[in-house]
Amino acid sequence: MKTLLSLLLLLSLPAVQAAPKVMVSILPQKFLVERLAGDALEVSVMVGPGQSPATYEPNPRRMAELERAALYYRIGVPFEQIWLPRIRAENPNLPLADAREGIELRPIEGHAHQDGHDGHGGHDEDREAGRMDPHIWLSPPLMRTMAAKLAERLRGLWPERAGRFDDNLKALDADLAALDAEIRATIEHSGVQRFMVFHPSWGYFADAYGLQQIPIEQEGKEPGAKSLARLIDRARAAEIDVIFVQQQFGQQQARALAQAVDARVATLDPLAADYLENMRAIARAIAGGAP
Repeated sequence: MKTLLSLLLLLSLPAVQAAPKVMVSILPQKFLVERLAGDALEVSVMVGPGQSPATYEPNPRRMAELERAALYYRIGVPFEQIWLPRIRAENPNLPLADAREGIELRPIEGHAHQDGHDGHGGHDEDREAGRMDPHIWLSPPLMRTMAAKLAERLRGLWPERAGRFDDNLKALDADLAALDAEIRATIEHSGVQRFMVFHPSWGYFADAYGLQQIPIEQEGKEPGAKSLARLIDRARAAEIDVIFVQQQFGQQQARALAQAVDARVATLDPLAADYLENMRAIARAIAGGAP
């Protein structure tokens, strides 16, 4: 009898409603959604740790998750150009938010067909693919814009949680403003003016803090012998003593160039989950590369 009463009591309780699911492309977006929503939303990320947004292909489990998603938050990384049309075709009612809303995009260094593209006027994938730099999250000032725009979208989708989104936005914006000021002080104190990287991920970071990134990769490819010789001359002229790579891309050419100019190779991760601490570490690493 006691067991029966317990069972009846459980059946009479209201069902716990699962939090709406938001799908994002990369881990820094997951950080952003979770800071704004807390436990009000469940966040799943497509490109996991160690994976590359340039070569990622969703597995069947991820595609099945999309069927239960209440929002997809895109950002413009390469795999979206192929997979988002398929995702939208299979989930035509899936709402889409774009992290690039309200942000002026810049051409990515080392890629042709940059003339005449100023980053304004929509996000047509055929026009922007491979031309405009998607790495907007690596600029804390732009991350503040992303947070404000996303909070606005979340309020529209879940107005009953608007107060929570607003409170969390204020706290997040304060953290991002403090991060921006800390990085600015770190870079200014170091005196660094330029840094050399394999893949040109850091254009928005460089723009925000008055720096110049010098990419090794050209047109998405490793440089040939003539280009490598020019890079060696440029690295020597700029007194480069560290070349930054990331685990998602090959490092052989960077190491060859580093050996030629007596520099060291260091790894930066633009996709780390702990956004705030990762950006501090990136700033310290770049500042430490000052001649």
